[in-house]
Amino acid sequence: MNGLLTSLSRHLADYLMAPKRQGWHIASAAPEALAATLRPGDVLLVDGNTRISVAIKYLTQSNWSHAALYVGDALGRRQPNREPGLLIEADLREGVRAVALDKYTRMHTRICRPVGLSEAEVGQVIDYAARRIGYRYDMKNVLDLARYLIPTPPVPTRWKRRMIALGSGDPSRAICSTLIAETFQSLHYPILPDVTLEHAGDPTCKDCVREIMHVRHHSLYTPRDFDISPYFEVVKPALAHGFDYHRLVWADDAPFLPRG
Repeated sequence: MNGLLTSLSRHLADYLMAPKRQGWHIASAAPEALAATLRPGDVLLVDGNTRISVAIKYLTQSNWSHAALYVGDALGRRQPNREPGLLIEADLREGVRAVALDKYTRMHTRICRPVGLSEAEVGQVIDYAARRIGYRYDMKNVLDLARYLIPTPPVPTRWKRRMIALGSGDPSRAICSTLIAETFQSLHYPILPDVTLEHAGDPTCKDCVREIMHVRHHSLYTPRDFDISPYFEVVKPALAHGFDYHRLVWADDAPFLPRG
């Protein structure tokens, strides 16, 4: 019975990961600009074009269906046979793996950069994710996979985030953002923490309060959370290397304003 469920789940995963035709995906930056801008520890968000991507974007109400951690050549320094420019991601079929940046250079992407991490702390983030390479997605929970077969499920907005985290716990790890969130939370680096207000304890100031941050469970995070997080900087390759709009080439019929 277990073998049948595993086989069925793998076929279902192949179906969900198949590309879905829907318009054009325009790359946000030239491949060389994207590679030159990324730093180890950056989170790369991707506007995917698979069947499961459509469901995730609907449930999260965003353009982003995938998140990966950029590690650069960090793995290559430990394993000489590894190529540079690598990302660590969680894949529905293959589990946690390292992939080349080239996989996403022709897609709509966004760089989200954590702020204030030391080189040693970035190394800890990468080490945490790297230790999970080879982790296999639990393919036995067919129901967790099947819920993505409905590309636009008619569910109330307040339930959409919870749908991402349904299941036994292990299946939710197949959602890429869960791995990334768990990685940063290992350092207590904030993404979108729950915040409560408590009295500051100052007897001379009865109205003084302080913010106390509480860690949210990593299974509740989605790719869009890194985009809207106040603790991650959005970095655009087109602007990061001396953008000059005067160098843009416009069509002949476009109105032209002379430079003052």
